[in-house]
Formats: sequence, structure tokens, C-alpha cells
Amino acid sequence: MNPQITNLVIILVMMQVSKKIPFEDPNVLTGVRALYIISNVLIAAIYFYVKMQIDKKRDMTVLKYVEPAPMGSTEEPKAVTTTVHAYDQQQLRNLFKSQVMGVGMMGVMHLYFHYTNPLLIQSIIPFKGALEGNLVKVHVFGQPAAGELKRPWKAAGGFGGMMGGAGAGDIKTDKKSIEAAERAGRGGAKEE
Repeated sequence: MNPQITNLVIILVMMQVSKKIPFEDPNVLTGVRALYIISNVLIAAIYFYVKMQIDKKRDMTVLKYVEPAPMGSTEEPKAVTTTVHAYDQQQLRNLFKSQVMGVGMMGVMHLYFHYTNPLLIQSIIPFKGALEGNLVKVHVFGQPAAGELKRPWKAAGGFGGMMGGAGAGDIKTDKKSIEAAERAGRGGAKEE
């Protein structure tokens, strides 16, 4: 089943469940806060384990692809030459950054605006997302990096990804696209 659809189902169910939870009870609120903190600690532990696996494998296989131009930009797509090790590290940095931003937003929503219901949902969805991530599938669950797990990975995109459609911003790995992007002069520099 599509992860976005299961996320939507979880959100809808948890919204109904959270209406019945007595958040005004300090013990219940403390328990939900603890669940949220434990969830984020587990996510961080998973990501640190993934980092150790990436560094242990240190796969220096060259990876070439064409990165699409930012949405709404008039720039040309950029040719990228990197290694599997560097690519995985960059993907992991993006996951950490996303997690920290999520915790920050939740902190503002809960501590400043006093919203409590999202704590419950945000204890489940990010943890589920971490377990479904490509890096975790490859480095923790040992799935081979082939098929959908072949690098570079497609960016998980909003409603387009939810409907299974491909957009104009897809990463290209074919030789013709890479050569065209390298000739266009944008990119081609090796990332370390």
C-alpha cells in the first residue's frame, strides 16, 4: 500500500482518537509528551545507526545523474557526479535536517500555541516515515539497492507522488541526459 495513503489513514484515525483523550489531565499530557520524545529519540538512533553503516561500507562507486532545476526556476538541470557514500551522507543530512525542523515546529505549536493533539500524530507518522525511508531499507533492513532502491532516489513529492505520477522534476540517470547537462555547463563538478 502507498505510504502516503497509510499516513492519511493514520492521521484521520488519530484525529478521532485524540478527541477522546483527556489532554487536560497532567498525567495524560505527560505521557503523550514522553511518547513524542521517545519517538524522536528512536528516529535519531535509527539515523545514527544508518550513518555508522554508511561510513562502515564507504561505497566509493561513482554515481552520475541529472538533478532537476528548482521548481519555478529558469535554470537548467544540473549534472552531478558523486559517490554512493557521499550521496547517502547527503540524503541522511537532509533527513536529520527535516527531523530537527519538525521537532522545532512541533515545539512552537505545543509550547507557544498550546496545541496538544498533533503530539500524538507526530509521534507516529515521522517514526513510520523513518522506517519506510530508502536509507533505512538499504542500510538497516539490508534490501539490495536495485529497482526502486537504485540510487539516485526519486524525491518524495507531495500529491504527485501520492497519485503515482511523475513530474517534470524527476532525476534523470540516462547517459544522454547526463551528457546534455554536462554540455550545458551547469554542474559536472564532483561532490565529496
